[in-house]
Amino acid sequence: MKVLAALADRVRLSLERSRNALGGGLSAILRLARPLDESLFEELEELLVSADLGSLTAREFVERLREDVRRGRLTAPEDVRSELKRFLEEVLATAVSPLALDQRPAVILMLGVNGSGKTTTCGKLAAALKGAGKSVALAAADTFRAAAIDQLLAWGERVGVEVIHQAPGSDPSAVVFDAVKAVTARGVDVLIVDTAGRLHTKSNLLEELAKVKRVVGRQLPGAPHESLMVLDATTGQNGLAQARTFHEGVGLTGLVLTKLDGTAKGGIVVPIHRELGLPIKLVGTGEREDDLQPFDPKVFVSALLPE
Repeated sequence: MKVLAALADRVRLSLERSRNALGGGLSAILRLARPLDESLFEELEELLVSADLGSLTAREFVERLREDVRRGRLTAPEDVRSELKRFLEEVLATAVSPLALDQRPAVILMLGVNGSGKTTTCGKLAAALKGAGKSVALAAADTFRAAAIDQLLAWGERVGVEVIHQAPGSDPSAVVFDAVKAVTARGVDVLIVDTAGRLHTKSNLLEELAKVKRVVGRQLPGAPHESLMVLDATTGQNGLAQARTFHEGVGLTGLVLTKLDGTAKGGIVVPIHRELGLPIKLVGTGEREDDLQPFDPKVFVSALLPE
């Protein structure tokens, strides 16, 4: 219970900006003694869209409210907030999925554009898995940026895990080939692969990432076991477009949402999950080494919607 409480506190703190924006708007719309009429519904739908919850979610929720009012199940504006909370929990209930770590070695590809927090997330995840008793190795397959290799090496030293790497400009697939071979021989539990986020063109990037996946799959049938897209929450709707592109080009198994602590766009979790049908595996709630947490819909919605 203490762990769950601590997690809830962290997520609540990280979503403060989103909560203030959505909560202030709701309070203005749901003022005392206001009738539940079309004017209220229209304002509410606009607010939910502006909070990055997505037009589909906003439209479906407002239609549910209309039906509840028609049937007499909803009679007071103050009940709308609790209805929204329940609705969002239902929507996000299918967003929960644990990391696939049953195989040994389990291979996790970390994907995403540069600047999303991908390399940092690799380091945090390595620390979390090591803390859970698993042996972990990192592979520096973002060979196009020397800084990415150096950053991953720093994380490896910080959390005490090996970083398998080659010189900047090396073939990323060669790095991954060597890394899979090494961890298989040593009996390592989990290999986390940091991949490139930018090449000369988007098609080149996706082709390179697809090649990396094929190399892993040829060495370990069924691998990679996770292909996770790291999304910067501050990008809002742009994050949705990025995830769609990577999912279509490479194939994703889930999402990691980072930088929730620096944005008022936390609601973007909802349309990303609904439109892509992908689970939210992890959320980054801050800058500390342990600020990477499994996604929990109830904790998330409670943090997003003020009482």
